[in-house]
Amino acid sequence: MTAEFPVARPRRLRRTAPLRRMVAGTRLHPAELILPLFVKEGIAEPNPVGSMPGVMQHTRDSLRKAAHEAAEAGVGGLILFGIPLHKDGRGSAADDPDGIVQLALADLAAEVGDALVLIADTCLDEYTDHGHCGLLTATGEVDNDATLERYAAAAVAQARAGAQVIAPSGMMDGQVAAIRTALDADGFAEIPILAYSAKFASGFYGPFREAAECAPQFGDRNAYQQDPAGPIGESLREIRLDLDEGADAVMVKPALAYLDILRQVRDMVDVPVAAYQVSGEYAMVEAAAANGWIDRDRVIMESLIAIRRAGADLILTYWATEIARRLA
Repeated sequence: MTAEFPVARPRRLRRTAPLRRMVAGTRLHPAELILPLFVKEGIAEPNPVGSMPGVMQHTRDSLRKAAHEAAEAGVGGLILFGIPLHKDGRGSAADDPDGIVQLALADLAAEVGDALVLIADTCLDEYTDHGHCGLLTATGEVDNDATLERYAAAAVAQARAGAQVIAPSGMMDGQVAAIRTALDADGFAEIPILAYSAKFASGFYGPFREAAECAPQFGDRNAYQQDPAGPIGESLREIRLDLDEGADAVMVKPALAYLDILRQVRDMVDVPVAAYQVSGEYAMVEAAAANGWIDRDRVIMESLIAIRRAGADLILTYWATEIARRLA
């Protein structure tokens, strides 16, 4: 008897690396990567973040060096987080013209502002002594509407300092509208807003809170960030509201645990969609690789491909410079 063999053989297009590369349906480009960076006031040398190997709390000088390296690698942008020397209940350093983020933004605008996009995270948790993302009521709840005024002031201060994109991350209702109104009134109608529109109350943020020194001193952020098990469609509602308020691009955070949300958002909107590969994702890969349990380089690339395949146009990742060099 003549053996019957399959006519359709998908393996034909997987046989060699050049074939796989030629037919690849998902590609990464350095310009799509955004590097999160931390700058801390009052330190003489960069501080390693213990839970995030390779990540630093930078001085202004070391921040400039990291920014130049990212620009030379072809990274698309930076997003900046600041740790002030002094914190208070209203997050005064967030809009202080001499605050650490404003000074660092001015440094970067002068040196790399033509080479990559400077994005400012706009929130209060890094600047408040209680670690929450907004002003507190007498009973210890976050006051949504009072917080909007602080976000608006911070966004204007960041734009004046040289931020090219404002990225509000506090998940306050109406934050995009408040910031858009303030920017327009101050002559910054051209500054786009990248809204953290679908930001979940996630356990994957732990290492970030060490890096940004912003762990809440009491309670948690469940009352304002999205519930991972929340109502079906809640993320899409948040996205629509932010777009109606003037957002120019939207973000899903975290990335890997919310690829389903990312896909839904990508299918719904016609603006750029970003996804944040957060600190816990980074730390788990680095820890497993350090123990010899996984192939580090392969897993990093596979995770980024998954985020891109799910629909992200932009990916915030602590590996941005490394991956940009590898892609080049």
